[in-house]
Amino acid sequence: MSPEEAKKRIDALSSELKQHNYNYFVLAMPTIADFDFDKKLEELNALEKQFPEYAEPDSPTQKVGGDITKDFVTVRHRWPMLSLGNTYNEQELLDFDQRIRKAIGDNFEYVCELKFDGLSISLTYENGKLARAVTRGDGVQGDDVTTNVRTINTIPKKLHAGNYPDDFEIRGEVFMHLKAFERLNNERLENGEVAYANPRNFASGTLKMQDSSEVAKRPLDCFLYFLYTEKLLFKTHWESLRAVKSWGFHTNEHSRLAGNIDEVFKFINTWDKKRFDLGYDIDGIVIKVNSYAQQQELGFTAKSPRWAIAYKFKAEQVQTELLSVSYQVGRTGAVTPVANLKPVLLAGTTVKRATLHNADEVEKRLKLHEGDWVYVEKGGEIIPKIISVNLEKRKADAKPIFYRTTCPACNTQLERKEGEAAFYCPNEDGCPPQIVGKMQHFIGRKAMNIDGLGDETIESFYKQGLITKISDLYDLHLHIDKLKQLDRFGEKSINNMLDGIEKSKQMPFEKVLFGLGIRYVGETVAKKLAAYFKNIDNLEAATFEELNAVEEIGERIALSVQAYFSDEKHKEEVEKLRSQGLQFVSDEKVVTLASEHLSGKTFIISGVFEKYSREELTHIIEQNGGKIVSSISAKLNYLVAGDNMGPAKLEKAQKLNIPIISDEELLGMIG
Repeated sequence: MSPEEAKKRIDALSSELKQHNYNYFVLAMPTIADFDFDKKLEELNALEKQFPEYAEPDSPTQKVGGDITKDFVTVRHRWPMLSLGNTYNEQELLDFDQRIRKAIGDNFEYVCELKFDGLSISLTYENGKLARAVTRGDGVQGDDVTTNVRTINTIPKKLHAGNYPDDFEIRGEVFMHLKAFERLNNERLENGEVAYANPRNFASGTLKMQDSSEVAKRPLDCFLYFLYTEKLLFKTHWESLRAVKSWGFHTNEHSRLAGNIDEVFKFINTWDKKRFDLGYDIDGIVIKVNSYAQQQELGFTAKSPRWAIAYKFKAEQVQTELLSVSYQVGRTGAVTPVANLKPVLLAGTTVKRATLHNADEVEKRLKLHEGDWVYVEKGGEIIPKIISVNLEKRKADAKPIFYRTTCPACNTQLERKEGEAAFYCPNEDGCPPQIVGKMQHFIGRKAMNIDGLGDETIESFYKQGLITKISDLYDLHLHIDKLKQLDRFGEKSINNMLDGIEKSKQMPFEKVLFGLGIRYVGETVAKKLAAYFKNIDNLEAATFEELNAVEEIGERIALSVQAYFSDEKHKEEVEKLRSQGLQFVSDEKVVTLASEHLSGKTFIISGVFEKYSREELTHIIEQNGGKIVSSISAKLNYLVAGDNMGPAKLEKAQKLNIPIISDEELLGMIG
């Protein structure tokens, strides 16, 4: 056999055996006898020994997996992995369509895709080779699971020659087929192990295993559905899907182009019925604007793209008995009622509790009585919710359930603020769940991200009297003897925790501010406040008008920030944290200006440009003293307009007589 013939035969056998492996392990639907498979594998092995230059690293003859990952490294996403806005309602989907039309006109298409019930993954390829695989995490950063992802047969480790860029990222969903899930779950039960509740949990647990050879035994699959590159290679999302498929990526065959919202609804209705015929779980349909230029024009909110939405199929409902209503106290003092239910199977999991949200839900909408039979739904929420009551099953002498008037933890009289649905316990400095909740929030990943400390540890330390407020965490090094007396808390654990606490002192001001737990000051708001006021002293002294003037900071947030800093105990806590070395000043990047030609001028960039990306134009403006703003107002100095600019934005600019300039005119302004 000549080398050319050997290469062809090796390629053909590799491709065929990979497909047979996929059919057997992933789909649980073998299409070849074991004997025939083994003979082909022997032939491939012999050819690779004779012609080793043609053997690929991911050949079926090679052992998959085996590397041990003790700790998953956290990696920052190059492009944030945002979540999609979602709806279960056709009217909300029509509203989404109207918002799109108002922003970009009527000339656009949608791409409709199945919404897989798995876990998101981001794959980076360099020079045609898989370099890194990272989970979604919190959207900003995730865990590096490259070693485990390399065991997934449908994810190419090396691309064949093609017209793909040297460096790109592709996003997708890792999932497990239903038959493989059933087979593996039965094996777990036979081995006396606990079964997984659903394929998604099984896939998620598998991807985070430490031993990749064990991961390889649990067949996972992956559909890829979105390409990210530094420079746009294609004009539409549909073009990119066809391209990545030609590069060797596993894309879903059921995606479709839709010319209007009626065609979108037709696609949704088709798959609402056909989804049960699939070999994997889907829980809805994702709708995306097809044109990349129009996607850019529509932009993003802090959490999700404005050009895409997920339509969720109506959730499964079950009926069960209400046993009692209990109450949970959150870190902000909000008291939430929870229904305790007779256990019932719902959407693959056993449900024992359901959220009741607030007093109006208990007393007005549902009008719950003791012993009611209720309909429970899992509509995209982690905790199921009660939809309605079966009045036909209500006993004649059943007593109505009234929302409690005192805190279940500290017995303080509850308060309800005007315009809010929730009742609050005002005893924030003496109510145990609030105290513990605030400290748990402070150590969390999105706040101070303190390694070696978890929610259970915080609760244990509080019960032992070691900590009663956030600043006490930074005095734990003074209580090492007491720490050593605690169960399951050895010297190594103590040292890891103290190291984590010490490292947290380097976290930036915005993280510390978010960690303080000021009501309504979430992660995004904390960033805006830190960037605007620069330090804690300016923020503490800010008037209501100054706070309200900050972009996206409304009256409610402004009043909450003022209320927080008007409390002397909070001021004392901030001062103690400052004395312990925490960061209360923004770490501003020093920008070296190329010129001040645009000083004092504000700009908005809209549309697509032939020579520059929006990011490049933003950099040019800022380097020359200009400022980018987010919305058109009478104070805007210039609108830099490219192709495919949204008609609504153009109309508003013209109405306000805002000068509309090209990128060439912008460059002319700075010489």
